[in-house]
Amino acid sequence: MKEFKGFDKGVNLGGWLSQCLDHYNEEHYSTFILEEDIQKISSWGLDHVRLPVDYNVIQTDDGQFIESGFAHIDRAIAWCEKYGLNLVLDIHKACGFVFDDASYCSFFTDEKMQDLFVQLWQELARRYGNKQNVVFELLNEVTAREFAEPWNRIAKRTMAAIREIATETKILIGGIFNSSIFGLTLLEAPFDENVVFTFHCYSPMPFTHQGAHWIATMPADYRMGYPVTAAEMNACSQKIFGDDYYAEYESLGDDMLSPAYFEKMFATALEVSRKFDVPLYCGEYGVIDLADADSTLRWYKDIHAALVNHNIPRAAWSYKEMNFGLSGAHYAPVLSELLKAL
Repeated sequence: MKEFKGFDKGVNLGGWLSQCLDHYNEEHYSTFILEEDIQKISSWGLDHVRLPVDYNVIQTDDGQFIESGFAHIDRAIAWCEKYGLNLVLDIHKACGFVFDDASYCSFFTDEKMQDLFVQLWQELARRYGNKQNVVFELLNEVTAREFAEPWNRIAKRTMAAIREIATETKILIGGIFNSSIFGLTLLEAPFDENVVFTFHCYSPMPFTHQGAHWIATMPADYRMGYPVTAAEMNACSQKIFGDDYYAEYESLGDDMLSPAYFEKMFATALEVSRKFDVPLYCGEYGVIDLADADSTLRWYKDIHAALVNHNIPRAAWSYKEMNFGLSGAHYAPVLSELLKAL
């Protein structure tokens, strides 16, 4: 399997230039992540950050670029250069699409929005395509099955536009169902030899998203530990999600969840990697801070074992806040051990 060098272990900077809720303003951008945060991440022994950016931080809906927004990306890249970190530049929200709003998806049918997307990536390529520590991720978590074909088409067009400017910069692309492993199977062959396929892993969802207020079927008071048997996890999953995740646990019987659970999950991704001779990258994985810290540590150790066994680079979600923040008080008692499992 091809290697994606320099991105072995990282962390996301979620909530800074994306998913800002009511804080899309200079005060938030200038205070949420500081140079000392990048220095801390470097001191943790990590080698990169993934920087999610929403289009509206750097581009208006009529295609004008916002220089004050780009200044924050410039700052992030400079800090990373100073402290020896690489950076994944991820468009987390495009004009007409965001992963967490099913009503906001006209991007896949609206050519003008697609034009804006291509223009944005050309501008990013002009500004950052010569940066040795920067790679590009086209779009975060494409969702519905119906978007698979148009996403392949849009991605191919966008990569061709990027290549007119940045000929060798690595480009990351994920598939449908929120960058699921299954989504990788619906991606077309890599555009060129500098493409990386990316996926996200929050399995098992009843554990990693216990009590999550944004999941309609998730009880707010639901709590569980890790590990449990596959049969117990299946029962929990059936109760919360119905049949959506049954296949994840079916073949494990009454065995306790372990690295073998993740090995089984990653098998499909590895098949795609071998088929296309394309590197893999796990761009998001993590556990909500409502889970007890000791269980979270055990989960990280299990998924880490499988990722390392197959040399899959990765970035945990997330550095600060966002319900998953590794730097907060919740994880302080286990942080030193948890960092070994990133």
